Amino acid sequence: MKKLTLLLLIFPVALILFSCKTYNEDDKTEFDEKISKYIEKNKIEGMQRSDSGLYYKIIEPGSDRKILYEDEVHFKYKGKLTNGTVFDDQTKEGQTFKLRDLIAAWKEIMLELGEGGKAYIITPPQLGYGDHELNKIPQNSILIYDIEIVEVI
Repeated sequence: MKKLTLLLLIFPVALILFSCKTYNEDDKTEFDEKISKYIEKNKIEGMQRSDSGLYYKIIEPGSDRKILYEDEVHFKYKGKLTNGTVFDDQTKEGQTFKLRDLIAAWKEIMLELGEGGKAYIITPPQLGYGDHELNKIPQNSILIYDIEIVEVI
């Protein structure tokens, strides 16, 4: 499971950096509409939208010392698709990565959190894995994560 998680978190970042589709404003608007409908259908309250298109809710901000871009972070998370399919569950042991090696959505939200912080995010494809298909994640997927920061190293 660790190898799968490693592939899901690091390898796609390299792919995205070198071969990601550039999404136009119509694409981004379509993703935004799908996320808004998902939020409404599931009656999710308290969501905010960042300028990048990330939808998020900070459940617990964590310690006053916020995570920095150069930090290594140990975190637990669960990732699922909008249809409810769980594609990764690291809620028991968690994973440790350098912040700079994560997908854009995680970088963005983790910079807002400190140790002990928790967030719920809905990630449009341009902030996730884009047009790459990975194991249980289809192309252009909207990804939903529950994230808990265990330790900032």
